[in-house]
Amino acid sequence: MKLTVRETAVFGMLGAVMFASKLLMELLPNIHLLGALTVAYTVVYRKKALYPIYIYVILNGIFCGFAAWWFAYLYVWAILWGAVMLLPQKLPKKAQPAVYMAVSAAHGFLFGTLCAPAQALLFGLNLEGTIAWIIAGIPFDIIHGISNFLCGTLIVPIAFTLRLAERGAGRH
Repeated sequence: MKLTVRETAVFGMLGAVMFASKLLMELLPNIHLLGALTVAYTVVYRKKALYPIYIYVILNGIFCGFAAWWFAYLYVWAILWGAVMLLPQKLPKKAQPAVYMAVSAAHGFLFGTLCAPAQALLFGLNLEGTIAWIIAGIPFDIIHGISNFLCGTLIVPIAFTLRLAERGAGRH
């Protein structure tokens, strides 16, 4: 996955957009554009979408601290990326919004469960403690899933805009 200079700049900016969007929406717990951006980047850039995703993860660690929650970020966004990678690349246009919104929503609903292994390892939780941690986070996961679904309405327009920009860049 060798990158061109242009791709390096674009992916750096896309990772920064993820980070900035998270900061701008931080007052609203578990409501953000990260799922929509991750799905859109993956739809457009496929394997290379990992670059802006992990630029975001690194920026998060640098500016917000490499705390316990951060370690789950090392894999939790890759799970959403992987789920999108498993989708057919040529989904019917009419199905795209619903499928992408559903995948993003599922990631939000499962976010606490997906983070649980890191929490269990870092805090020495047994199975009962891990399950209690997951249950305690359900209200936040419900908000997360619903907001990911609603923010998912932006996935297709974002992907369209990125593709348009890529086509325009090919002319130079």
